[in-house]
Amino acid sequence: MTAPRTAERAASTLVALSTELADAVERAGRWTVAIHARRRIPSSGVVWRPGVVVAASHTIRRDEDISLTLPDGTSVPATLAGRDPSTDLAVFRLPDDAPVATPATLAPNDALRVGALVLAVGRPGDDVTASLGAISALGGEWRTWQGGRVDRFVRLDLAIYDGFSGGSLVDAGGRVLGVNTSGLTRSAPIAIPVSTVTRVADELLAKGHVRRGYAGVAVQPVEIPERLVREHALPAETALLVVAVEPGGPADRAGILIGDILVALDGAPLREPTDLLAGLSGRAPVDVRLVRGGAPVTVSLTPGERPARGGRGR
Repeated sequence: MTAPRTAERAASTLVALSTELADAVERAGRWTVAIHARRRIPSSGVVWRPGVVVAASHTIRRDEDISLTLPDGTSVPATLAGRDPSTDLAVFRLPDDAPVATPATLAPNDALRVGALVLAVGRPGDDVTASLGAISALGGEWRTWQGGRVDRFVRLDLAIYDGFSGGSLVDAGGRVLGVNTSGLTRSAPIAIPVSTVTRVADELLAKGHVRRGYAGVAVQPVEIPERLVREHALPAETALLVVAVEPGGPADRAGILIGDILVALDGAPLREPTDLLAGLSGRAPVDVRLVRGGAPVTVSLTPGERPARGGRGR
């Protein structure tokens, strides 16, 4: 009798898990909306707080004439409050007379755990859809290729189908762990954690864009000759070669020239362009250590604010 009872208990456990996951999707569906801002398949969004919806910026192909399908099927116009391509986030405001939509229940930061079962929930149309998987990897703060700061790296082992980007990643209890996107990496899908979404959404609602430190230079990584590294006690064997300087920009005003090799910012090594972006997040002047004509030079640079649209300098 032991084997049948074991099988019954296993079946009961599986049924309970299945029910719990289905309940989680149903719960998350209450704050998952469809966003009509591109051709063909709508993308997904999350009612982050009353009257505010967050979404994946790369799925929003126009800034006006945008409508949302709410969980109850109601179609309402939405106003784009702002977007930040560097973190792939966009924020919408709902009209004051829109039907009340349930805001997301947000999980605490420590709810993210490698191996935890999670669900990607989207609404690429009238109905809510889901994908089951797990969190495959967690990391610390990282910079996207456009310089956006994401508080944690959250890699997912699940499918992000067409229209899923902008939807929520939820745990088995239906709490939101982050916003799913396939727009920030070329390999596995990731989730933008709750803390990052909230921070970026607050800034977009307040100013319409996220302030990005701006130096007004174009750079590329280069290897420094070993002799120079030893002779000048440089912090790394890789640095950033300045290939263009924007006239009148912060770097130009600081006296940085084409051909300079940037090696450190306030003592922190500059190995990749994202290192420079990371160091320019504040408004205070920073010391830039560079090599010019084989000799070390230090200049003071006051970061500017990168234009919200356009501009290719770091």
